[in-house]
Amino acid sequence: MKIFDTGDVRLHYRVDGPEDGAPVVFANSLGTDMRLWDPILPMLPDGLRIIRYDKRGHGLSSCPPAPYSMGALITDVERLLDFLGVRQCVFVGLSIGGMIGQGLATKRLDLVRAMVLSNTAAKIGNPDMWAERIATVEKDGIESLADAVMERWFAADFRARPELELWRNMLVRGEDAGYAGCCAAISGTDFYTPTASLRLPLLGIAGSEDGSTPPDLVRETIDLVPGSKFHLIRKAGHLPCVEQPREYAGVLSDFLKGVGHV
Repeated sequence: MKIFDTGDVRLHYRVDGPEDGAPVVFANSLGTDMRLWDPILPMLPDGLRIIRYDKRGHGLSSCPPAPYSMGALITDVERLLDFLGVRQCVFVGLSIGGMIGQGLATKRLDLVRAMVLSNTAAKIGNPDMWAERIATVEKDGIESLADAVMERWFAADFRARPELELWRNMLVRGEDAGYAGCCAAISGTDFYTPTASLRLPLLGIAGSEDGSTPPDLVRETIDLVPGSKFHLIRKAGHLPCVEQPREYAGVLSDFLKGVGHV
């Protein structure tokens, strides 16, 4: 376990693979930590330099007082990648992680040569929806939202499995302030114009049963970038890397090979 102090927050991060490997940076979703990617990592091509981190208020990173701005979340990973000497990575972002990726590519194209936007969009929800969720978390804690979140995250088949408890526990044991802070960041974000200006290889991934970012919403964002590709994973919700890891890893691996990253 390693910690990097950005000056604003202490980020828990992990690097796996050779120092000179092609860098792939993973950014996880709201309410999860870097373990989100564990199911797919053994299936990816050998030789990659895999970089994961817990965004502020999540996992083992510190939890500054809420609310957070999307700009702050982008600066956090920008400083981490500069510290690690990363350039020209493939950035894989899921949900809020995909929003962070869009902002990072817009701000620092020297850091990102290609991007995977999974179960995300240029704009997610609306301010009233996020304000209500923040108020609920502040009043009653994340536990009060957990069952509804599980329905958005996972298809019915997965919700009937014992493994569901692992992901519910990951959610409810997180910091209320971290969850609410990131909700505020999503609420204030609309990347339609900056994302439409991007010109880089882009893969979009959606889950057919996703209750948070439905496939049509994901595709609308992916189509903003000319030449982008889109893949729909069936029998999966908001976290297809958990429900269908083999298919997810296969699609990601093909993209890495297709852009010459491996």
